[in-house]
Amino acid sequence: MSIAGKVVLITGASRGIGSSIAIELAKHGAIIVINYSKDDEGANKTLEAVKEVGGYGLKFKWDIASFKETHEMLKEITRTLGRIDVLVNNAGVSKIGLLMDMTEENWDDLINVNLKGVFNCSHAVIPQMLKQEKGSIINISSIWGSVGASCEVIYSASKGGVNSFTMALAKELGASGIRVNAISPGVIETEMNNFLNIEEKKQLEAEIPMRKFGKGEDVAKLVAFLAGEDSKYITGQIIKVDGGML
Repeated sequence: MSIAGKVVLITGASRGIGSSIAIELAKHGAIIVINYSKDDEGANKTLEAVKEVGGYGLKFKWDIASFKETHEMLKEITRTLGRIDVLVNNAGVSKIGLLMDMTEENWDDLINVNLKGVFNCSHAVIPQMLKQEKGSIINISSIWGSVGASCEVIYSASKGGVNSFTMALAKELGASGIRVNAISPGVIETEMNNFLNIEEKKQLEAEIPMRKFGKGEDVAKLVAFLAGEDSKYITGQIIKVDGGML
């Protein structure tokens, strides 16, 4: 995958898709930077899993929704490791419910993490990548960012913003050797879907042409490809990993 030795920052890597990405990239020799905001136990488990596959990683705890905190931590990471080659904006939150039942706080929470967090982290790494004249930014979006989902209006809006952000930034940075792409997962087997009961999961699986939920590693393997030189002419793309759902 030509990512051995690359320093990769993964936000929200204490569990779910983020943890799968950290482990997969560690298998290929990447130096893993695990970001998380609350889940110490999960971050420790991810770090141990990275070590178990022969990888090297570090943990950095901060809230990506904070512009100031993000920039301070990114400076600390570059002081420690010298650079950041790949940024994976994975951290995200969701809330299910009718829009009329949502509060301003719900809106702020989802937008601050899902969209502002992508801006904060990208804004912080771009100067370093410009100096290197290369880099890869990979945003984890969602299929709902393209078509919208009932009872996930705010989440859909935030991911739609991520898609537009991705395409626009790719155009802005293309001449500087920095690529920007997004991955839009469909239904992935993570803790985020634990609210579904067995019957609801079966009904949802029936709507997917491949008749099953995806795994975290399905997304992680695509991240590994986009992080490496094999994808050197791919930028500004929103790539679905959804089993044919859309």
